[in-house]
Amino acid sequence: MKIIKRSGSEMIFDGGKIVAAVEKANNEVIPGERLTEEQVRTIAKNVEGICADMGRSLNVEEIQDLVENQIMQYRAFSVARKYITYRYKRALVRKSNSTDEQILSLLECNNEEVKQENSNKNPTVNSVQRDYMAGEVSKDITKRLLLPQDVVDAHEQGIIHFHDSDYFAQHMHNCCLVNLEDMLQNGTVISETMIEKPHSFSTACNIATQAIAQIASSQYGGQSISLAHLAPFVQVSRDKFTQQVKEEFETAGIPLDEEKIKEVVELRVRDEIQRGVQMIQYQVITLMTTNGQAPFVTVYMHLDEVPEGRTRDDLAMVIEEVLNQRIKGVKNEKGVYITPAFPKLIYVLDEDNVREGSQYWDLTVLAAKCTAKRMVPDYISAKKMRELKNGDVYACMGCRSFLTPDITGLEKDGSHKYYGRFNQGVVTLNLVDVACSSGGDEKKFWDILEERMELCHKALMCRHNRLKGTPSDVAPILWQNGALARLKKGEKIDKLLYGNYSTISLGYAGLNECTQYMKGVSHTDEDGKDFALAVMQFMNDKCAKWRAESDISFSLYGTPLESTTYKFAQALQKRFGIIPGVTDKNYITNSYHVHVQEEIDAFTKLKFESEFQALSPGGAISYVEVPNMTQNIEAVLGVMQYIYDNIMYAELNTKSDYCQVCGFDGEIKIADDDGKLVWECPNCGNRDQNKLNVARRTCGYIGTQFWNQGRTQEIQDRVLHL
Repeated sequence: MKIIKRSGSEMIFDGGKIVAAVEKANNEVIPGERLTEEQVRTIAKNVEGICADMGRSLNVEEIQDLVENQIMQYRAFSVARKYITYRYKRALVRKSNSTDEQILSLLECNNEEVKQENSNKNPTVNSVQRDYMAGEVSKDITKRLLLPQDVVDAHEQGIIHFHDSDYFAQHMHNCCLVNLEDMLQNGTVISETMIEKPHSFSTACNIATQAIAQIASSQYGGQSISLAHLAPFVQVSRDKFTQQVKEEFETAGIPLDEEKIKEVVELRVRDEIQRGVQMIQYQVITLMTTNGQAPFVTVYMHLDEVPEGRTRDDLAMVIEEVLNQRIKGVKNEKGVYITPAFPKLIYVLDEDNVREGSQYWDLTVLAAKCTAKRMVPDYISAKKMRELKNGDVYACMGCRSFLTPDITGLEKDGSHKYYGRFNQGVVTLNLVDVACSSGGDEKKFWDILEERMELCHKALMCRHNRLKGTPSDVAPILWQNGALARLKKGEKIDKLLYGNYSTISLGYAGLNECTQYMKGVSHTDEDGKDFALAVMQFMNDKCAKWRAESDISFSLYGTPLESTTYKFAQALQKRFGIIPGVTDKNYITNSYHVHVQEEIDAFTKLKFESEFQALSPGGAISYVEVPNMTQNIEAVLGVMQYIYDNIMYAELNTKSDYCQVCGFDGEIKIADDDGKLVWECPNCGNRDQNKLNVARRTCGYIGTQFWNQGRTQEIQDRVLHL
């Protein structure tokens, strides 16, 4: 059994240290108030038993809390006071420099918490370590100087989560919808170099990847680009090739046969598209931004985003190439094709591609094959989105964050604007804590929820106010050169923080466990569902009230918990103990999702969760867990068509793994290693993470660098829906 030290590194549990610490406190009190030797040993044994039953590695602070409780059970109050005093003095010493141990453990690559924090960061790489080191300093400054104490306390207790505090010291925002069209059509500046309108599709793709890297280094969240902004450059290349081929025919003395010229040109266009798409795929994967990871990029594919005719057909060719290259995958260090994490792909289902016989049906079949093989693309239903977003269809920012619909016409010509808008940041409420704090009393629940809403509002305003006054010069590519705006040098971004131009997100987590505690049933049960929907409506009403008061676009957001799911679970267990069905896992359920262990079929799950997506306008995505579907594309298409008719945004989760030791390419399993969950090849028993390629969907994005213990348990617990 292992424990987590304060530095984040792991060590084997040693009950002797508990005995030594209690004996030290014991010896400082008068003989008549001391514990017996047998009682001291029993305390250590009891703590060890509790730790073993938790099913995860506890940290030092949690173990010391258990020791305190055990001492108090013997009513050895004098010993307890001495023990608590010693802890307090040690805490004061540590507080004088709160970052040293964390940073040193980062450099030595033995910080287990950091290793498991982000499934797309490799903590042994220098650039990642540098980012984490800077993050530790930022978190320390944020905690001590930038946030109110009640917000800090709530964050540390797991009542709320103040996201990305490792970037909060800087004036940075979360995610965005890149205005790639503006940057390509009107030119941009990258690293103080003028980039003019490209003269070919491949050049446009190259510029796009350079912009992606710069944008990723100027914000901390995901970004989305649309292939519709690249599609017009296919015709630019076609025109160039047409002129070239005519000249080549004339030079060679070949008659200018228009059909023959067109045939040669289209071959070159196809080759150009292949090279351009390959450039995007490989550069996005191999680029490493300043925070030591590939850019979190989503590529949006919506045929109806461009006019019908030649441009739409060109867009279809680009989408086809993107899908074909993703099906193929990318080679790992062994030269074997595997599933890459990025870019994430989103394919829009609409009337011209969703039914057999529709114009672009073949493209949809290809998308289904890609999903079965590589877990992407994910799917947006244009039909359902128009119902929920005032008739508009547009991409999410990153993996799931959606802009508030533009109903006033933000573009200069009065049309609706989406590209160039962004999200200011997220604060997430732990709904399970609200429920447990109420003790099951519904009146008390709503009173506590009201208080927690105001705390979240206070924290969100800290995010908003941190961005106010930010000069455009901090990130020229964003604010001056078209990615988000064309502000002047020195101009502040303040006007972009109001009037729906940007959103700010009230996140929530654990609706399922919250309902379980309050109603004794899942929120899929009718009684539980009514309560869960009421909670969602309450939070939406709060966002509407704050929006009306401030002209800031507050929006309810289904948080994509990754490491935070474990943090919240640990905090709940510490505050409330183990409650069956509520706090007995090392994770809590993302947003409104059905619990991963609940037996439910894919179609029922999607239909049920669609009602909650409608009440999560700031961001939401649903998924169904499926087996290997590469030989059953008809079933994949059936799910896709159901998505189109019933839910706005959904994805299919499958497995895509490889063992570098034995060449096994089936599903890598999760095994127990003395209380710690580890990944293991079922064929050869390999447990070396450096020699395993595992891809799993964890929070909208695919993760490939492994996960913390809470998320790993959640992945292990998932049941199939199909």
